[in-house]
Amino acid sequence: MYSYIKGIVAEISSNYIVIDNNGIGYLIYTPNPFAFKEGSEAKCYIYQHIKEEENSLYGFKTVEEKEMFLKLMTVKGVGPKMTLPILATGSIAGIVDAIERENILYLKKFPKIGDKVAKQIILDLKGKLNISTDGVNEVQDSTEELIEVLEGLGYKLVDIKKILPNVNKDQDISLQVKEALRLMMK
Repeated sequence: MYSYIKGIVAEISSNYIVIDNNGIGYLIYTPNPFAFKEGSEAKCYIYQHIKEEENSLYGFKTVEEKEMFLKLMTVKGVGPKMTLPILATGSIAGIVDAIERENILYLKKFPKIGDKVAKQIILDLKGKLNISTDGVNEVQDSTEELIEVLEGLGYKLVDIKKILPNVNKDQDISLQVKEALRLMMK
């Protein structure tokens, strides 16, 4: 079992990254591959999924993302391919809040999540999520807000995700928007 892999991000695709560690390229499925920057060193927290004819690696930028992924995997009928889109399109704090408040509509906005699965997620996880989201929420919330603003201006999500790693998330949202627009024009 792996805890994390540290190496150079050699490739970024729409649903995975490849991390080169001592000459071995690890293909890692991740909720937001564009959170990583190609050519830079990265630490990716890993979950290894082994099934009859499958041996896949799933990676996360933070320990909190990995913990949330593992909690969602305990839900009956939810697998890794269903869990990744939840983490890609929702903030950890938002997901935890939706589960604790039994907000089925929020959970149903995720791909492949219907009424039955949303109720199962709430049934299995309500009161059991003690995931620390300190420090993660602010960055994820500003990233989500930035995406919403850019989509509101007519940019496609695919194009937005390409420039996200190059936007400084530590600055005010208005400065992030200006920087993103400058990057979009290139």
